[in-house]
Amino acid sequence: MHIVGITGGIGSGKNAVTDRLQEFGITVIDADVVAREVVAKGEPALYKISEHFGSHIITESGELNRTALRKIIFTDSTAKTWLEQLLHPIIRQSIKQQLHDAKSSYAVLSSPLLLETDQHELVETIIVVDASEELQLTRTVKRDSASEDQIKAIMAAQMPRQDRLKKANIVIDNNADLESLKKQIDKLHTELSRLAEETK
Repeated sequence: MHIVGITGGIGSGKNAVTDRLQEFGITVIDADVVAREVVAKGEPALYKISEHFGSHIITESGELNRTALRKIIFTDSTAKTWLEQLLHPIIRQSIKQQLHDAKSSYAVLSSPLLLETDQHELVETIIVVDASEELQLTRTVKRDSASEDQIKAIMAAQMPRQDRLKKANIVIDNNADLESLKKQIDKLHTELSRLAEETK
């Protein structure tokens, strides 16, 4: 099974790419979704988080209080490190299992942290969805109803755009309209299907 990693900065259009690939029947594992699954109600990791940070980190309905946790890890780097050391191996294991179970001709791991973590070791082809920083900002402010300052802070915390591009095997240019993006994705799917066939 050929494994493809897709990443890109906030607002670059990763989801538009993976949504289109799913229309072709390709299995897409989204690392953000997996990260939510491993701390869902009743999961062992959630119990460990509550044991470490206190019961206020769990809502009355037994879910993770993300706002409370976010406040802690943004102000305390030790807490952030502890949380990453707990969750990253669990997330990685779940991703590996889901990729292993995939039945499509190739499988996709979509992750904003593909290149910042060891997740890139799970893939054979790295695709970066790229857009100018101005476009990233405009799209995300519109999509998330967030302030420009909030989005700029997230962008500053992510891997610099040029560093991401250097690590890409394939770049999808998402600086134009949706039609242009779709043409590139369709071409990409043909190319990846051929690659998957060759590496069987």
